[in-house]
Amino acid sequence: MERAARIRRSCLAVPGSSVKMLEKARGLPADQVFLDLEDAVAPLAKPDARKNVVAALNEGDWGGRTRVVRVNDLTTPWTYRDVVEVVEGAGASLDCVMLPKVQSASHVQWLDLTLTQVEKALGLEVGRIGIEAQIENAAGLVNVDAIAGASPRVETVIFGPADFMASVNMRSLVVGALIPEYPGDPYHYILMRILMAARMHDKQAIDGPFLQIRDVDGFREVAKRSAALGFDGKWVLHPGQIDAANEVYSPAQADYDHAELILDAYEFYTSEAGGRLGAVMLGDEMIDEASRKMALVIAAKGRAAGMSRTTSFTPPEG
Repeated sequence: MERAARIRRSCLAVPGSSVKMLEKARGLPADQVFLDLEDAVAPLAKPDARKNVVAALNEGDWGGRTRVVRVNDLTTPWTYRDVVEVVEGAGASLDCVMLPKVQSASHVQWLDLTLTQVEKALGLEVGRIGIEAQIENAAGLVNVDAIAGASPRVETVIFGPADFMASVNMRSLVVGALIPEYPGDPYHYILMRILMAARMHDKQAIDGPFLQIRDVDGFREVAKRSAALGFDGKWVLHPGQIDAANEVYSPAQADYDHAELILDAYEFYTSEAGGRLGAVMLGDEMIDEASRKMALVIAAKGRAAGMSRTTSFTPPEG
C-alpha cells in the first residue's frame, strides 16, 4: 500500500512502565509519540508495560500525533510477545512499530511477516501499520541500504547513538554531543549513511536523542547539525526539548516564503503566459529547474509544519 509521509520533527519517548507519563504525553505538542517497551523499561516490568501501552493507545485522544510502540530487539526473549500483544490489543490505534538494534534486512522482514499474520488474523488492513528501523551498531550501519529497502512498511530509519557508540568503542559517555577531543563531528559519517539509505528508498531519516535534557541550547545546536544535512526530525526525551525540535526541523519563515516564491515564479515563467522560459531572474537570483526542486523540499517541510506565507508572487505586467 502507498504510505503517506508523516511529520516527525519531534519524536517523544515515553516509558511504557509509567502510566502517568503515558497520560501526560497525549497533551504535549510532539509530532510523534513512541511508547517504549525497550530500554526505558526494566525486564521485570515489561509484561505490565505492554498492558499499559495497549490501554494508553486505546484510551483518550492522541490529537493526530503519530502513535508508535518501540518493541524489544530480536536478540531478546520479549520481541514476539511485544508485537503480538500490542497489535492484538491496540492494532487499530497504532501507526507504527519501532524495531531497535536492526542489524540486517531479515530483522525487518521478520517484523513485516509477523505484523501481516496478526493483521490477517484480526481482520485489520494488511500493511497499514508501518515500521521504524533503528540503527544502533556497526552491523546495522553497514547493512543500512538493505534495511531501508527491506519492506514497503518501512517509514523511517533512525540513528540510535548510545548503543552505536558502545558498539564501536567510542571513547565518550556524552550521548548525542560533540566530543571535545575530536576535531570534527564524530557522527557526520553515520548520519550521512543513514540519510543516503533513507532517501534512496524514499524514507524519512530521524536523529537520535540528546541525553542532557535540561540543556535545551545544547539540544538545539546538536539538532541543527542533522537538520542542516536534511534529517526530518529528532528524538526528544523531555517535554522541554519539543519546541526546540519543532523549530529546528521547520524552515525559517524567510526560507519558506522564498521557496514558495520560487515555485510560483517558475510555474509562471515556464507557462505560455510567462514565455515558456527555462531560466529566469527572480530579483537578483537566477532560478531554473534545479531551483524548483530545492524549493519543493523547503516548501513541503513548511506546509507540513502548518506554516503560512507572508509574501506572494505578482506576475509582471505585459
